[in-house]
Amino acid sequence: LKAVILIGGPQKGTRFRPLSFEVPKPLFPVAGVPMVQHHIEACAKVPGMKEILLMGFYQPHEALGRFLVSAQQEFKIPIRYLQEYAALGTGGGIYHFRDQILSGGAEAFFVLNADVCSEFPLQEMLEFRQRHGDAHSFVILGTTANRTQALNYGCIVANADTQEVQHYVEKPSTFVSEIINCGIYLFTPAIFQHIGEVFQRNQRELVLEESSNGWQRAEVIRLEQDVFTALAGSGKLYVYKTDGFWSQIKSAGSAIYASRLYLNQYSKSHPERLAQNKPEGPVIRGNVYIHPTASIDSTAVLGPNVSIGEGVTVGAGVRVRESIVLHGASLHDHTCVLNTIVGWDSTIGRWARVEGTPSDPNPNDPYAKIDSETLFRDGRLTPSITILGCSVTIPAEVVILNSIVLPHKELSRSYKNQIIL
Repeated sequence: LKAVILIGGPQKGTRFRPLSFEVPKPLFPVAGVPMVQHHIEACAKVPGMKEILLMGFYQPHEALGRFLVSAQQEFKIPIRYLQEYAALGTGGGIYHFRDQILSGGAEAFFVLNADVCSEFPLQEMLEFRQRHGDAHSFVILGTTANRTQALNYGCIVANADTQEVQHYVEKPSTFVSEIINCGIYLFTPAIFQHIGEVFQRNQRELVLEESSNGWQRAEVIRLEQDVFTALAGSGKLYVYKTDGFWSQIKSAGSAIYASRLYLNQYSKSHPERLAQNKPEGPVIRGNVYIHPTASIDSTAVLGPNVSIGEGVTVGAGVRVRESIVLHGASLHDHTCVLNTIVGWDSTIGRWARVEGTPSDPNPNDPYAKIDSETLFRDGRLTPSITILGCSVTIPAEVVILNSIVLPHKELSRSYKNQIIL
């Protein structure tokens, strides 16, 4: 068994700015650990996992290199980064590196998108494939969405008895199915034959079109639109439906929601990561992650859903809720931080209030997913969580509401519904 994690590249993750300026999006900390570490942890737990490959088109990056070394030591499993020479799409990358994936005689491999958060029921997908289908069938992880939101995802129509995928449409314009694609797949080497057919078809079409425009590449292959639509109804593709939590992490607002889902799971999977109330410590409400190097005043109140990074200083009487505070940040006495991501090495002055509007899914709908909001609506900034880029300084006694502050800014007054460039 092997696993491939698709981490994308620098021109992706634009909705994640300004946070993705400082660190590749897959390394952004969610619930205290880099986003992609949750994937690696889940893969490393599967018995028989021999190697984990990260695939993307980031240039070899110091932070990425350090992360891979520490993850290999922690999970005792070979982890390598394969760099694409260009953005090849979700299928093009694995086709390009098919020899690396199959080396060592891999019988099956998982493909996971890095920008999702999930319980990752990988073992269950393996068992499901053994029960259904033959040794050469492929499995998509699916979950239920509500009717309107399903249109934003890949929709799967499956046979109710066998779970065989009969029809697959990526982001349909009308309602097709409530079962959506979670971006987590289990393949066998036979998938490369199907991707190869798409590659050859692309090449033939490009030869015909060569005169019109030369920028297209035959190697750019999208698993969803190019491969799954063709495989549906062929008896080779199955869907495993999960009731566990799942969400996309497209925007910074969805990182706070993903953090909540993971922190919630920690009570079962990593209770040691959750802070406890102690007589001399700060007041903890709900699930809170605090890095051991953070210094927190005993009169601070944290939670629910708060993640405090390394070297963070939190002063007296500070209130933090539904927020991620990144390493080196400093919250001075009596600040209030709600629905906010506080960037690396940022400082919030005394009695200041920094607040955003949560973009959570509807809590009364069990199948609601988080909407990836557009930044502007009707020429106005959509109210969402507040984001402070790295090294932002906020003076004492000001209020920052629903705003995005780019890195290295020193503010002098209060702001509301602004992008501060």
